[in-house]
Amino acid sequence: MIRKVAWLNVEARRLLCVRSAGKALFYIPGGKPEPGEDDIAALRREIAEELGLALDAATIAPAGRFVAPADGKPDLIVAVDAFTAAHRGTPAPQGEIAELRYLASADADAVSAVTRAILQTLKDDDVID
Repeated sequence: MIRKVAWLNVEARRLLCVRSAGKALFYIPGGKPEPGEDDIAALRREIAEELGLALDAATIAPAGRFVAPADGKPDLIVAVDAFTAAHRGTPAPQGEIAELRYLASADADAVSAVTRAILQTLKDDDVID
């Protein structure tokens, strides 16, 4: 199992998703905690590295765990612990991130399996279109 943390940021009923250089599918920004790093520290580090943003630690709140097969590796499972948080700054691709987009549930074909599960949950909860 691959465990990751991710940041859910919704603007105008669309969810912020990113795509790494050389990859076709979009996913929720975030990544794997490093050894000895707690989820909040990992989330803040990953978002700073990927989007150049500072998350407000006092506003970070759990938003659920999402589990799905890893893309291209059906025998491997990805578990994403998602969080919401206020931020400072404007998201911009940094590091390995080639592109960012705000996506709706209709964009499910453009995202990873675990991101599809997140999109569907947010659609069911009437958070995104």
